[in-house]
Amino acid sequence: MSDITQKGYEKKRSKLIGAYLPQPPNVHTEAVQAALAKHKERKMAVPMPSKRRSLVVQTSMDAYTPPDTSSGSEDEGSVQGDSQGTPTSSQGSINMEHWISQAIHGSTTSTTSSSSTQSGGSGAAHRLADVMAQTHIENHSAPPDVTTYTSEHPIQVERPQGSTTSRTAPKYGNAELMETGDGVPVSSRVSAKIQQLVNTLKRPKRPPLREFFVDDFEELLEVQQPDPNQPKPEGAQMLAMRGEQLGVVTNWPPSLEAALQRWGTISPKAPCLTTMDTNGKPLYILTYGKLWTRSMKVAYNILHKLGTKQEPMVRPGDRVALVFPNNDPAASMVAFYGCLLAEVVPVPIEVPLTRKDAGSQQIGFLLGSCGVTVALTSDACHKGLPKSPTGEIPQFKGWPKLLWFVTESKHLSKPPRDWFPHIKDANNDTAYIEYKTCKDGSVLGVTVTRIALLTHCQALTQACGYTEAETIVNVLDFKKDVGLWHGILTSVMNMMHVISIPYSLMKVNPLSWIQKVCQYKAKVACVKSRDMHWALVAHRDQRDVNLSSLRMLIVADGANPWSISSCDAFLNVFQSKGLRQEVICPCASSPEALTVAIRRYGRAPCRAGRGSAAACRGSCLRGGRAGPSLLGPSFISLHALEWVLQGGPRSLVRSPLSLGGSDRVSQVSGSLVHVPTCSPAGIRVGCYSGVDWVNAVWFECSVAAGPVDMPCAPQHPGLLKTLLRAPGGRTLLPGTSPACAPVLFPLCPRRIAVFSVTVLHDERIVIVAEQRPDSTEEDSFQWMSRVLQAIDSIHQVGVYCLALVPANTLPKTPLGGIHLSETKQLFLEGSLHPCNVLMCPHTCVTNLPKPRQKQPEIGPASVMVGNLVSGKRIAQASGRDLGQIEDNDQARKFLFLSEVLQWRAQTTPDHVLYTLLNCRGTIASSLTCVQLHKRAEKIAVMLMERGHLQDGDHVALVYPPGIDLIAAFYGCLYAGCVPITVRPPHPQNIATTLPTVKMIVEVSRSACLMTTQLTCKLLRSREAAAAVDVRAWPPILDTDDLPKKRPAQIYKPSNPDTLAYLDFSVSTTGMLAGVKMSHAATSAFCRSIKLQCELYPSREVAICLDPYCGLGFVLWCLCSVYSGHQSILIPPSELETNPALWLLAVSQYKVRDTFCSYSVMELCTKGLGSQTESLKARGLDLSRVRTCVVVAEERPRIALTQSFSKLFKDLGLHPRAVSTSFGCRVNLAICLQGTSGPDPTTVYVDMRALRHDRVRLVERGSPHSLPLMESGKILPGVRIIIANPETKGPLGDSHLGEIWVHSAHNASGYFTIYGDESLQSDHFNSRLSFGDTQTVWARTGYLGFLRRTELTDANGERHDALYVVGALDEAMELRGMRYHPIDIETSVIRAHKSVTECAVFTWTNLLVVVVELDGSEQEALDLVPLVTNVVLEEHYLVVGVVVVVDIGVIPINSRGEKQRMHLRDGFLADQLDPIYVAYNM
Repeated sequence: MSDITQKGYEKKRSKLIGAYLPQPPNVHTEAVQAALAKHKERKMAVPMPSKRRSLVVQTSMDAYTPPDTSSGSEDEGSVQGDSQGTPTSSQGSINMEHWISQAIHGSTTSTTSSSSTQSGGSGAAHRLADVMAQTHIENHSAPPDVTTYTSEHPIQVERPQGSTTSRTAPKYGNAELMETGDGVPVSSRVSAKIQQLVNTLKRPKRPPLREFFVDDFEELLEVQQPDPNQPKPEGAQMLAMRGEQLGVVTNWPPSLEAALQRWGTISPKAPCLTTMDTNGKPLYILTYGKLWTRSMKVAYNILHKLGTKQEPMVRPGDRVALVFPNNDPAASMVAFYGCLLAEVVPVPIEVPLTRKDAGSQQIGFLLGSCGVTVALTSDACHKGLPKSPTGEIPQFKGWPKLLWFVTESKHLSKPPRDWFPHIKDANNDTAYIEYKTCKDGSVLGVTVTRIALLTHCQALTQACGYTEAETIVNVLDFKKDVGLWHGILTSVMNMMHVISIPYSLMKVNPLSWIQKVCQYKAKVACVKSRDMHWALVAHRDQRDVNLSSLRMLIVADGANPWSISSCDAFLNVFQSKGLRQEVICPCASSPEALTVAIRRYGRAPCRAGRGSAAACRGSCLRGGRAGPSLLGPSFISLHALEWVLQGGPRSLVRSPLSLGGSDRVSQVSGSLVHVPTCSPAGIRVGCYSGVDWVNAVWFECSVAAGPVDMPCAPQHPGLLKTLLRAPGGRTLLPGTSPACAPVLFPLCPRRIAVFSVTVLHDERIVIVAEQRPDSTEEDSFQWMSRVLQAIDSIHQVGVYCLALVPANTLPKTPLGGIHLSETKQLFLEGSLHPCNVLMCPHTCVTNLPKPRQKQPEIGPASVMVGNLVSGKRIAQASGRDLGQIEDNDQARKFLFLSEVLQWRAQTTPDHVLYTLLNCRGTIASSLTCVQLHKRAEKIAVMLMERGHLQDGDHVALVYPPGIDLIAAFYGCLYAGCVPITVRPPHPQNIATTLPTVKMIVEVSRSACLMTTQLTCKLLRSREAAAAVDVRAWPPILDTDDLPKKRPAQIYKPSNPDTLAYLDFSVSTTGMLAGVKMSHAATSAFCRSIKLQCELYPSREVAICLDPYCGLGFVLWCLCSVYSGHQSILIPPSELETNPALWLLAVSQYKVRDTFCSYSVMELCTKGLGSQTESLKARGLDLSRVRTCVVVAEERPRIALTQSFSKLFKDLGLHPRAVSTSFGCRVNLAICLQGTSGPDPTTVYVDMRALRHDRVRLVERGSPHSLPLMESGKILPGVRIIIANPETKGPLGDSHLGEIWVHSAHNASGYFTIYGDESLQSDHFNSRLSFGDTQTVWARTGYLGFLRRTELTDANGERHDALYVVGALDEAMELRGMRYHPIDIETSVIRAHKSVTECAVFTWTNLLVVVVELDGSEQEALDLVPLVTNVVLEEHYLVVGVVVVVDIGVIPINSRGEKQRMHLRDGFLADQLDPIYVAYNM
């Protein structure tokens, strides 16, 4: 009586004075509050991501599931949202909401939307951007930027109309904004955000790790140097811990089947298992008699009713799958014991609800490796499986073909009276296979032998003190782990009564397991910490709870260090309900070693103490201060599991190489921490099923050093195997990252998953949380910022990515937890669809390669001597010599194209020179020699009489692609005027395209403008007046109304070096540059192309190019007049309505030579990819095509040309026919494949070497290999040399340098309104600083290299191939290395199938990546981590800003080249209307 009175007194006293006593603080709340308090004064503005309004969808509150109806995670690495919550009242009188609100209000003062503490990093990587000192890429070949020419009105540069219908002209491109390329548009919201980001990144917080170093371009990891501040182990060498001896009990059965037979015959009415419905009422009671008889029935039918007598489907030792739902443990238990009695091996798995279940494919691989052909299931489950229209169960993805066998008694045959199963003593045969999911999502099957099964049950019986007829409440999964071992196996051995609580009931009533403990006076309950946590949330509704009957509350995830908070909280609340402190018994277990340790009932609970979190990351255990009230924010608490299982495993924590100190957690090997166990008494799991090569590692490991008394080879139980490896090799215990969740949880997330991804040779931490549907964008961003701060302060580790997803969208395990591996897979695939993402690569990635240190340049003389010594020739090459080529070219005797046209009009007047096709493929118009001559004469008369022009005046020709443009050009030559071809404004987009026309007209000083009547009206329309000042146009002449008379005489230039025409083009860097072409250069150009392509009057050439600049203009307007061949003209804009027009014309006219642009080729590849069969049926034949040349001023797009060749190979196109040309501003065509000569060659170079301006040839398929295709054969009369752009000295063969060209058809110089003579001299009149210093060269501004091949030219000499790498003024200098945008863009396009186009540029040293999304706007945020990952992995660069835009936003010029600088200016002026803009921290 005295004891009872004392207990009552203590209980009464605690209730009365509890409110006045100081309450023990919660360690996690303290930790988070202390972490956030550090940032109370620091409120730096971090740019919030920009999101399009349509993307901010307010989710209905109906979709929100309250916390008490959701379950926690089944995975060790995922952490339930606020599962660390602990009530602060010792009696549990304060509910969870009150505790949470206290925690929140206690830390709101430190709330900030900043993640400024995440800045920092290594070396140059994190001294990213100083606005006042930007990196300037020295530009040796940039033409003058005439776009800064100012007029009365803003001048806009057009985005030329591409050849795809989806591309619409963007709303940006103002030339005034181009002046801000090196500055900041003051009114730009985007620029202000980037400035915030730059300011944040300029504050390095944490010293960097030892970096990578570069040795012969092989990035090697340095050996990690130990941190001098890292705690070191001080304890004695660890010894094996021995469990108590297994007691000898005389009446223990010799096997589990024998135990079932005993209880089934002696006590058939004794209850074995009670199942519950969703209302908490008993659904079915399985007695031991029923279990015995039904198991025998199942065993008989498995062995005798499947297959035939001669060929049974299942024999003893075969494996069968058990597919039963979680709410039907009785049927599963019957089938399990039926398999044991039949001596077949059961493989319990989850029910596949759909063909795409999370992890279902991996389960299928397991079944296939186990040789499973039969699946046992219940009638209800069988009916619920997905069916095909014929009623058959379809084969699930990755699954073997299965026979589904229903185990209900009504479907089974009764065994004969004389048939009994053969019950043997336990042996080393396999009893069952338990599946386990690895960290990477793969599934392994662990085989458990019959002797291990029996010995484990005996050890659990002795450890837990189980006795007959005890009642146990089981909330765990009965298919595996603790739920299987206690609820299905050990319970039968001891004739216990199991109350099974299904997950469906726990969702509805989280207190159901406590109610059943009270109702049945249960002695034992098996739960997880999440079940205890949800009971805390719902306990306020229950008053008559009494847990005094419990003697063991087994916590199955007691090996998780953070489960202690749930245990503490549960004890604090339910201690007043009769729960005793010593009842809570955490256990440590794994499928490999079964139960390793469990706290005994009646032992005084203790803890291993509080360990320093920093020490645990350093793999040492440091004791902290014992008092809970003294626990600081950087300490964690660990369960002491206390006792190793009797007769069971002996354990030691092991380093992979040797035994550590007794205070050392373990050394990390990959991401595995091994706790080897040795079981002398026979608790020994067999192996992994189907993966023998893994078994030696896990089941037969050895200890390298130390006096260890182990009677057999230790095993890895796999405990703590999901430790996260933080950057730098530090480790994090699972669940430690969201330690701040109790404080921050109510703001946003519901459930949290934590995992790591490998990026750039290290693991990076990713946190994915479910967002509350009622939270705003600002709430979410504040929450993310505070999480980053708290984790950084508590754990000293950066979070790589923090993502919020909509509520109830994370993939779930069968019992409702987060399917961690599936979540990780969705994240890596870009299928997670988050609603908020915050990337912090600048913080986490501290192992970038060292920035390149540029050495002083070696003198050009030393380079030449070095090349001579090493036997390398100077990198120079030339085409055929024009003077030595003998041919019957009659046009050679004429110096001017106007004379050639007059000669052809006299000698071959009716020969057709030009044929223009419309979109239907029919002839729209054509021109013979005499028709062109007569029309040119009339235009010359109009220029002189109506325009009153003099010799040398400039005339702008604003015509659509066609015949009129050609006639106007020759009319200008006849009148002695200088023509300038200009693309007309687009009628649907005058506001953007017309300012460019106006700018070219003004910059070129055109005295007159010629055009058609339709365009003339457009230029004077009301829409045009809104875009430009139409009164400032020069005189406009309409060539649709020509005079009838001929000119008195046709102008003949006095000197071949006088100006013939001006060629204006917008470069990819956004500069408008016009070059001067003389009459001599024009004639030499046409002669060179004629010889290279073997063009004669009998030939026909199909041209699908824009005729406004470069080689496209020369082929469209000039070459036919000089060579006499017929040009079939196909305007690229016509392909928008008929993509097959060009190829059909090539086939119809049996053309041998054709020219196109990359945009045309891309349109055909994408638009006709699925129509090759129909085109073949229409008679499309490309077998006669000899050359198909892509006209470009860039590196060859080898992927596009190869795709085009493969796609149309079935239509007769020969792969060798497709080639490219190369030209630039100083020389419009340097290389052109032509008809004779070797095929274009392809080499593979190391991309890392290119960044250091070197060429290193590698094999195809090598890591970091980049394919480069030869840019065509060098034209006749052209000489090329590779020179150092800084020293101007010649380089050797296969060395990267600037391409210099000497040719008769070089341009004469830039035409500018500024007359910058120094630039003119540098680009068009350069000389080598050493060697041949007399030759005058023109600098192309492109990097490339020459390589002498083994092939031979037509003249028998070895072929020199030119490989173009990229433009100097487009290249980006980052971290001292030269990056070409196309390389980064190619990587990004490969990252995700929804990325259709990409463009990159730099701004204030930040790398900005713009991607076009082909998909729903909800996929936009998936691209941010993928883009960041791929650029880090392949290019060692940290992306600063990721911009996701609609298709067609990236501007493309007529040649298919990206206008990256226009895009940059549009982005900075906030004119892109992006879907999402992410500012990476």
